[in-house]
Amino acid sequence: MKDILAIVPIRAGSQRVKNKNVRPFADTTLLEIKLKTLLQVTRIDIVVDTDCPKAVEIAEKFNVRVHKREDFYASSECTNSEFFHHIAKNTPEEYKYLMYVPVTSPMVKVETINRVIDEYFSNPFDCDSVNTTTLIKHHMWLDGKPLNYKVSESPNSQNLPDIHSLNYAVNILQRKIMIERKNVVGYSPKFIVLDQYESVDIDTMYDFQVSEFLYKLNK
Repeated sequence: MKDILAIVPIRAGSQRVKNKNVRPFADTTLLEIKLKTLLQVTRIDIVVDTDCPKAVEIAEKFNVRVHKREDFYASSECTNSEFFHHIAKNTPEEYKYLMYVPVTSPMVKVETINRVIDEYFSNPFDCDSVNTTTLIKHHMWLDGKPLNYKVSESPNSQNLPDIHSLNYAVNILQRKIMIERKNVVGYSPKFIVLDQYESVDIDTMYDFQVSEFLYKLNK
């Protein structure tokens, strides 16, 4: 048994892209891509957390264990915080460290996952989680007011302050902190910025189609 358990969440009832996690993507599926990638990481065990029968079939094909997700935690009524707390609580206590790795980031490389692990264990006193992010360099507004610049002193976009957007591609932290925080971000996180390619995160059909095109192009 390894110290780190990689949790691959698969929900059957995805809202914006039906069955996005297991529907055809290029010549495979998002779940298969993720499992093939994770199986090349030697320092982790893997579990697929799901309520989707097709996902169970795929996991079994790869000899990966499955945790059957309860109905509430697969529903739209369940918040992210409730879900994160639930999966951490239901992870065997033997696993001190958890890695949260959704399939909706299909471009993430083995090297990046290993880098996240290395960064986490090489800085035990500097951070209690390592999370991948995307840098946002846009003039941003909320409720009619600018968030990251002064209108009278509008900078070029490259000179705007760095705003990190969690892309959730790879996240690692202690199980006990995930339970306490009800999140995959610790009290003192370290962020690793991914490039545009690896930052791809599939939420909509547009994302799905663009990602599929990029995946085929770079295969």
